[in-house]
Amino acid sequence: MEKRFTRNIEDFVCGHCGKVVRGNGYTNHCSICLWSKHVDVNPGDRADTCGGLMSPVRYEKKHGEMKVIHVCEICAFERPNVLGPHDTIVPLL
Repeated sequence: MEKRFTRNIEDFVCGHCGKVVRGNGYTNHCSICLWSKHVDVNPGDRADTCGGLMSPVRYEKKHGEMKVIHVCEICAFERPNVLGPHDTIVPLL
């Protein structure tokens, strides 16, 4: 399957902490608690039907970028996501 990115500018309420998150088209997790939601097959496509909350389990630095690793609490799918300038890594420490 070819990976493709679809930019979606959308706001959402974090399913874990309830914070209102203002999206910029690249936002896919809460900047406060770092939780995400399993909604994509390919980044931004909203084609996955799982819908499970994705827990931030660790972080890593790869190719000069800090990434948070999310794992779906329903199906155990794992995906890395780039941390943005407004994200806090405190939940991962």
